[in-house]
Amino acid sequence: MIFPQAFFFDMDGLSVDTEPLWLETEIELAKEYGSDWSLADQAHCLGGPMSKVGIHLAQKSNRPDLAEWFSDEMVRRMVQRCATGVGFMPGAESLLDEIYSLEIPIALVSASPRPIVDAVLNGLSKNYYQFSISASDVTRSKPFPDPYLLAAEKFNVDITESIVLEDSATGVESATAAGAYVIAVPHLVPIEEKPKRIVLKSLENLSVPLIREKFNR
Repeated sequence: MIFPQAFFFDMDGLSVDTEPLWLETEIELAKEYGSDWSLADQAHCLGGPMSKVGIHLAQKSNRPDLAEWFSDEMVRRMVQRCATGVGFMPGAESLLDEIYSLEIPIALVSASPRPIVDAVLNGLSKNYYQFSISASDVTRSKPFPDPYLLAAEKFNVDITESIVLEDSATGVESATAAGAYVIAVPHLVPIEEKPKRIVLKSLENLSVPLIREKFNR
């Protein structure tokens, strides 16, 4: 049987360059409530879920009662920013194009809520994904394995013979718990190589034959 059976791409910071938009929105909201927001704060919240961002903003602003409001407001502002269009991360589009041409199933699996995922997909120059899974589609989002298990089920493929591409420790934990092969491209929090996991600096110059070679498949 062909390897991999499917590719599952994370969204923010892996497929598309939305992390600067997240940082901009978090800084903006924190400032409005008399607080600051650093890269350390962004790293703490990297990979979601959305509730984690809301809780952290509420704690930073000394307004624990507004955690849910902060989460909802982050979603509203991110949808506005993403609606104008977002670009692919370096190397992502060429890799997606190759996988698409090989007719290997591709899905997007994100810890962002459905409104943000849809705003991103609507703003892409080309949508390579056969479907998307958002945090809104599962009871337990990343770091639990549920999103990737659901995605594999929808494709009717074996997740242990599929590849997940992630940039956050939270996402890698989710993919590893599901049993997938993992390509990690960390940018804020370091990630270690382990069995069934390789760590790269970017997706540039990455190809399907090279991926198979790196996993000895």
